[in-house]
Parts: sequence; structure tokens; C-alpha cells
Amino acid sequence: MSKRITVAIDGPAGAGKSTLARRIADKLGYLYIDTGAMYRAVGLWAVRANVALSDMHRLEQLANEARIEFVPGSGGVLLNGEDVTEAIRAPEIAEAASKVSMVPAVRRAMVAKQREIGARASVVMEGRDIGSVVFPDATVKIFLDARPEVRVERRAGESSLPPEIIARQISERDQRDRTRPESPLVQAPDAVYVDTTGLSVDDVEAALLKIIRDRTSNGKERTQ
Repeated sequence: MSKRITVAIDGPAGAGKSTLARRIADKLGYLYIDTGAMYRAVGLWAVRANVALSDMHRLEQLANEARIEFVPGSGGVLLNGEDVTEAIRAPEIAEAASKVSMVPAVRRAMVAKQREIGARASVVMEGRDIGSVVFPDATVKIFLDARPEVRVERRAGESSLPPEIIARQISERDQRDRTRPESPLVQAPDAVYVDTTGLSVDDVEAALLKIIRDRTSNGKERTQ
């Protein structure tokens, strides 16, 4: 049986993690796991259930009970059997997810679920604490970054919100991610730092594939 490969991609909001991780997973034939979507799913459930985002006990319960699945090849996300791929992308759910992710018990529940997924298949998993906490022994660790103004521009292209509001949201998110006591956003010591500022998606993809191939004998692209 071939060895399972774990590719951990971390970085701040707007660095290009989701786009690149999805493309890399498709090229390598690995399962793509968007860990941010897991926190968004819990946030969505909390909002729908009218659970206060300050109620850590109830949020922990939801996190433990949530059945979150990823549809191979499509990027689809299921919450308790329901397709919530679009619902979790709403701006208010993104904000809820950011607050939910600060609850230590929620993070522990999500980390356990992420490790279970990674134990079953080769994965490209992206988030903010994958290489530092979830999979400290990941086969490959990459930290994607970009200048703040570039990250704002990218998010603005995906949203109808004014750029100044997006800039404020990203700044606040960065602050929360980097200062939270449980699993803060940090670059793992053995992660390869990649600045995507000024690079095309194709350029970054090529760079990441080279990094992965340099570190694993299984880094061959899947034939189409």
C-alpha cells in the first residue's frame, strides 16, 4: 500500500490558500480539505440555531456533533448531510466562523476531525494551523503569504463589499488569528515560505508542485 501524503498549506486570509490547495489536490489526485470551511460550517449551524457566538459550551457541542464531509473532486461541503457549499460563503458566516474558531474547545474538535480525515487518505489541507498543530509531521509544509493590499484586492474581487470594509475585516481577522491562545496563525519552523505577491496562480502552482516533488517520491501529477 502506498504511503499517505499530507500537504499542509497555511497562511492568512487572501493569500491564495484555497485556490492553490484545490488545484494542487486535483493535479496530484489527493483529497482537498478546506479547514476554514469546517469552521464556517459550525458557524452556519450556530447562526441557524440562534446560538450566541459567546456561548462556548453550546459551540463546543455543535462542533463535536457536526458531521462535516468533503465531496471528492468538487470542493463541495456537506454539513449533517446537507450541501452547504454556498451557504457557508456568506460574509456574515465568515465573520461567525472567525469568532467560533477562537473557542479552544471548538478548535480541538475540528483538529480531531481533520486528523481523522488525514489518516484515511492523502490530502492537501489548508488553514492556519495545519503544519504547526494539526499535522506537525506533515510530509510537506507550505506557508503562503502576500502583501496586505494584495490580499484585500483579491478578496474584493470575490465580494460586493467596499474595499475599505474588506481591508478592515482582513486586518481584524489577522489580529484574531495571530493572537488567539489556541493554535494561533504562525509559520511552522520547517514550512517553506512562499510570497504570492505579483505572481500568477499558474506560477504559484508550479512553484508549489516543485516543492512537493522535491520532498516526496509520490509527487507525480495525475494523468487526465
